Amino acid sequence: MSDDLAQRTHTGQKRKEKTDLTFWGRLSNWGPYHLMMGAVTASPRRQFVVLAIFPLVWVLFQNLGPMLQMLRVSLTDAYPVAPGVEQHFTLENYTRFFGDQIFWQPFFRTLVFSAVFTFCTLIITYPVAYFLARHVSRRNQMLFLLLLLIPFWVGEIVRTYAIMILLGNTGAVNQLLKWLGFIDRPIPFMYTSFSMGVGIVYLTALYMLLPLYSALEKLPKSFNEAAADLGASAWTRFRRVTLPLTLEGISSGCTLVFLISTGFYATPVLLGGPSTTVFAETIAGFFHVAGDEWPTGAAFATIMFAAALILTGTFQKFMNALRKGDTK
Repeated sequence: MSDDLAQRTHTGQKRKEKTDLTFWGRLSNWGPYHLMMGAVTASPRRQFVVLAIFPLVWVLFQNLGPMLQMLRVSLTDAYPVAPGVEQHFTLENYTRFFGDQIFWQPFFRTLVFSAVFTFCTLIITYPVAYFLARHVSRRNQMLFLLLLLIPFWVGEIVRTYAIMILLGNTGAVNQLLKWLGFIDRPIPFMYTSFSMGVGIVYLTALYMLLPLYSALEKLPKSFNEAAADLGASAWTRFRRVTLPLTLEGISSGCTLVFLISTGFYATPVLLGGPSTTVFAETIAGFFHVAGDEWPTGAAFATIMFAAALILTGTFQKFMNALRKGDTK
């Protein structure tokens, strides 16, 4: 009976495969389909255009489109335009930033905070990525990655509130310190640069971890073994072999974290205080008032975007030069 069932299953599978082959054969011989595929694959250039058109449209409308619209709004004197009012192009929105020093402090504070938090994220996540890539078996690496990804299954706001609960006066950190006898009264972690830094590092750790893990996972273990055979200590092997060969991952991770950190708004509002106001809060303030202030907010956002790109571009050039120097 079991043999008969197996034979029927095998026959059914063969019949299904034959039907599928018949379907695709009929489709390939169908006139319109044949003409369309012939037109698409007529030349390598046409194949490239067909394959590239979808990602190009995505980049244009989803990435460049909003930024170009923001740039256009930043060059106007009012937006949205009221009926019967003529819109004029102007540079006063940009000169307002450079002419009023009150905006400089949150601007430079944002850049400094983002750089410091990026470095902290690198220091914290590099050992995790190293352990995962070099000391965990390949069959368990995906499981560990999934465990590390669990906090990122929820949104930014939920994770930010989790940090608030953790660092509050009655939070787990203060309760643990009090239980250990280190403190008598709660430490005011909240609404400081420390709490904001903890939140941003927590929110951006994944964007640093994955490039580092990818770079470390591709590093052949034979390189370190050869260095050990030549008498290099563990620190020397890390400094002369592992670190230089993972500079690409460090560069990618730092770039991602820095760019994301410069644009955070909700986390600084919830975790920061009056002395930690960042430029995103200043920009949002212009969009929360009447429409005639929107161009100023757009101009400030463009300035922040341009500054972040210039700094990351400079950092990338420095890292490229560093990698070329290590390969000589």
